[in-house]
Amino acid sequence: MRRHITGFSNPPVKHLRSLRDKRHRRRAGEFLVEGLRLLEDARASGRVPSLLVMAEGRAPHALLARLEEEVEAAGGEIVVTTPDILSKITGKENPQAVAGVFGEWDTGLARLDRGAAPIWLVAQDLRDPGNLGTMLRTGDAVGAGGLILIDDCADPFSAEAVRASMGAVFTQGLARARWSEFVEWLRAGEGQLVAASLRDAVPYRGAAYRAPCFILVGNESRGLPAAYEAECDLRVTMPMRGRADSLNAAVAGAVLAYEVLAALEG
Repeated sequence: MRRHITGFSNPPVKHLRSLRDKRHRRRAGEFLVEGLRLLEDARASGRVPSLLVMAEGRAPHALLARLEEEVEAAGGEIVVTTPDILSKITGKENPQAVAGVFGEWDTGLARLDRGAAPIWLVAQDLRDPGNLGTMLRTGDAVGAGGLILIDDCADPFSAEAVRASMGAVFTQGLARARWSEFVEWLRAGEGQLVAASLRDAVPYRGAAYRAPCFILVGNESRGLPAAYEAECDLRVTMPMRGRADSLNAAVAGAVLAYEVLAALEG
């Protein structure tokens, strides 16, 4: 189905605008992705938007033409609208010429195969969507199986998190759980839980990592609760040579992930 929309009050426009809000995203079970690069990453990962919205007068592009074909073949909808309306939809003054709507997928722990990768990232109470997206991007870079979000993390399907992931939201496994649920799942199979800590910690270089290794990162300002650190199989410490007493949460996760990768591959 293809149609042309020129009115701001059109119901599809109102629906698309509402997807910028977490409450509406969850109720609809959908999220909005802006930009051809991210949409191409999704397509290459086997996910095609249910609705594709494009600005009229855009320059032709081979990737966009292929995406249009696949959306139509899958029975999706294509909407052509004005640049002003697309700006209202995305909330950006100069939006890219195309955006797509995807259905949120199952983020239960049961769908994860812990044996599918040697490294997994775990974030507890991570509130910054940029940090969340960066952790997804890091996971993709190190060949991790995915990111497990514990307790009250930011929404992985927000525009900020999706943009920061640079498409990794489509390539990485993604799960959400409470801490007790995660621990029960983890202890039901193989898996080493590792976190950066100052409590009974060993240097992060040369530590005894083993696969599958679950790298746990805490809240940006509070870090990990003591009880969560106590549950870890291995606690490691990173040297801080300057005045700062800690690293950004996502950066700490990336540094540790690459050290684990080097150890497991060595």
